[in-house]
Amino acid sequence: MATATATNQTTANLTDGAHYLVAALIKNGIDKMYGVVGIPVTDFARIAQAKGIRYIGMRHEADAGNAAAAQGFLTGKPGVFLTVSAPGFLNGLAPLKEATENGFPVIMISGESSRSTVDLYEGQYEGLDQRAYAVPFCKAAYRIDNMEDIPLGVARAIRTACSGRPGGVYISMPDTMIGQTMDAAAAEAALYAVNDPAPAMIPAQESVDAALQLLAHAKNPLIFLGKGAAYAQCDEEIQNFIHQTGIPYQPMSMAKGLLPDTDPQSTASCRGLAMRTADVVLMIGARLNWMLNFGKGKHWNKDVKFIQIDIDPTEIDNSRYIACPVVGDIKSTMKLFNEGLAKYDIHASQDWIDLLAADTAKNNARFGAKTQEETQPLNHYNALGAVKKVMDKNHDVILVNEGANTLDDCRDIVDMYLPRHRLDCGTWGVMGIGTGYAIGAAVTTGKSVLSIHGDSAFGFDGMEIETACRFNLPITFMVLNNGGIYRGDFEDLGTSGDPSPLTLDATAHYEKMIEAFGGTGYFATTMDDVESMLTEALASKKPCFINVQLSVHAGVESGHISDLNPIPVVGPLAHSECEDLNEEVIDGKLVQTQAK
Repeated sequence: MATATATNQTTANLTDGAHYLVAALIKNGIDKMYGVVGIPVTDFARIAQAKGIRYIGMRHEADAGNAAAAQGFLTGKPGVFLTVSAPGFLNGLAPLKEATENGFPVIMISGESSRSTVDLYEGQYEGLDQRAYAVPFCKAAYRIDNMEDIPLGVARAIRTACSGRPGGVYISMPDTMIGQTMDAAAAEAALYAVNDPAPAMIPAQESVDAALQLLAHAKNPLIFLGKGAAYAQCDEEIQNFIHQTGIPYQPMSMAKGLLPDTDPQSTASCRGLAMRTADVVLMIGARLNWMLNFGKGKHWNKDVKFIQIDIDPTEIDNSRYIACPVVGDIKSTMKLFNEGLAKYDIHASQDWIDLLAADTAKNNARFGAKTQEETQPLNHYNALGAVKKVMDKNHDVILVNEGANTLDDCRDIVDMYLPRHRLDCGTWGVMGIGTGYAIGAAVTTGKSVLSIHGDSAFGFDGMEIETACRFNLPITFMVLNNGGIYRGDFEDLGTSGDPSPLTLDATAHYEKMIEAFGGTGYFATTMDDVESMLTEALASKKPCFINVQLSVHAGVESGHISDLNPIPVVGPLAHSECEDLNEEVIDGKLVQTQAK
């Protein structure tokens, strides 16, 4: 094996750690990188760009990580992001963990200060044992101390990120390794591309037969599609099974569009009734976590039986008993499920289908009225109803969504028609993913992106609109501004006179931010404004921003997960309704006046 040396050879015959790591990434098909540069990785990013990797310089490491995660979800191949040492590295841990929880393949590469001084706690510049800190936040964490190990380190990272349940992987490159050199020809000869990093995992036929037999005996079978089903990119296999059996299905948020939301078998408008009355539930790429009440409790039929398809055997029985575990990758499994339909007669009872259809019609009528009702100021329902009109005509626009009410209501109102066209906060339920996901989606696909944020959520990562403008990305950002966290009518319960802990600025003109960077800003106060401005912004395929003024009273505290927010037993309650105020929009501004 060639060893890294410092010799008197001419530089033409040598390569160094930075160049060699770039070469190893390119050899494995990595052609994009997101990041924030500084000591000791500035030249690494410049070398990557010089060698043909598209480098997207971001304003914050967390946003770079989220952009890489979006790429991983959309492509099934690891997105890569770069951070500096210590503080920059720590900023990258949140998106690294989030990608791991979501099952998105991501590789985080960080520079690291000299090990010799860090390990002896000598007070090194940005000294931190980064690999040790990264371990709990990802599938695996590696440190490459010797330059000749770069091909192995990259291969290990790619295989770990992609195989089994995908997730985040960390690579640390100490500054001492970056400066190592070795013979260029020997280095080139040692490079290799990973062979089949995500091999198929075919389930046992016995488990498939048991699952199909259970479905065949069900009267009220239901299918849950999770984002893992969208990630698997076996759209035709899943669509065929659902349509051949006629089983109603419920898409989780990032599985929306795997089948069009307008499909008559969707239970999106009668989810509660479907869960309470289903007797057998098939989970495809979905997990029985907090978003599904762990598969138990009042939201579920007490006698329901679960079939769970998962590539990770440790996920089975994670929160409750699973009657039929099917361990394997989704594409291989759905192929076997479809083949099994020749043997098993599987369908839902007509009585149950009719029951769900009646509930869907009732709920659609009630909900549709909310999205079409003209109010002044706007609320989440009618603002998003206007968005829906535009998105119904633009199926190939990728939707990114974050917030509390903005997230919940958008998921319910705006239909998706194509797979992998919706990204949101996912399994961990975090805020601050929106602009990073939007940038990653635009860079990865070249498609137009609509990124819808609550005003609170936008504050986490809003500076990245400058990145969108710098790279002239086809992203339309939209903020639904109700002036607060959840909403803007909370009061100071003390005597300080300060704004409430949940209060933001209801009159802020967020659209002015993008104008500072050369983008186009819009201020919307009516449904017609939202529809016309969004239509124009998407058509421009340029960076745009639509600030939508909502009522400060619009929104529900904690969105749809208020049960996770404990209510104080004693003392003052969380908020006051401010019922003595009216609102008007005067000269384009939201104005509060005393009620008459």
